[in-house]
Amino acid sequence: MNTTPMTKQGADALLEELKDLKQVQRPRVVAAIAEAREHGDLKENAEYHAAREQQGFIEGRLQDIEGKLGNAQIIDISKIPNNGKVIFGTTVTIINMDTELEVRYQIVGDDEADVKKNKISVNSPIARALIGKSEGDDVVVKAPSGDIDYEIGSVEYL
Repeated sequence: MNTTPMTKQGADALLEELKDLKQVQRPRVVAAIAEAREHGDLKENAEYHAAREQQGFIEGRLQDIEGKLGNAQIIDISKIPNNGKVIFGTTVTIINMDTELEVRYQIVGDDEADVKKNKISVNSPIARALIGKSEGDDVVVKAPSGDIDYEIGSVEYL
C-alpha cells in the first residue's frame, strides 16, 4: 500500500471535517429524509430526492477522507531539527533572480495544496526543484513558460 505524505495541519483539518460530517451533517440529512418520507409519495417528492442526493455526497466524502487518512504518512515538521535543507513540510522563501520578487511557500501533500494560501504540492515543479536544496542555493525551475532562476532565501521548519 502506498502512503502519501501529509502535514499535521492537513491531517487535523481532515479529521475536523470528518467529525463535522459524522456528527452534524449526516444526522441532519437523515432527519431530512425521515421528514420527507412523512410527506407521502416518494416518486414525486423533491425534498426526499434532494436529501438522498446529499446523503450520497456525504457518504462518498466520508469514504474519501477515511481513505486519505488511512494512507497518510503524517509528518510534523516542527519536531524535526532545522538543518537548512528543504524537505516536505518546510516553508521556503525564494527570490526570483530576474525580478527580485520574493515568494514564500509551504511544501505540502497533494490534497493540502492551495496556491492562494501559498501551499504548494510536493509534486509541483517548484517543490521538486527545491527539495534537497539548502538556504542560499540557486535553483532552476522548469516552468511551461521556460526556466526560472530562484535563490532560496530562507528555510523554516514551522
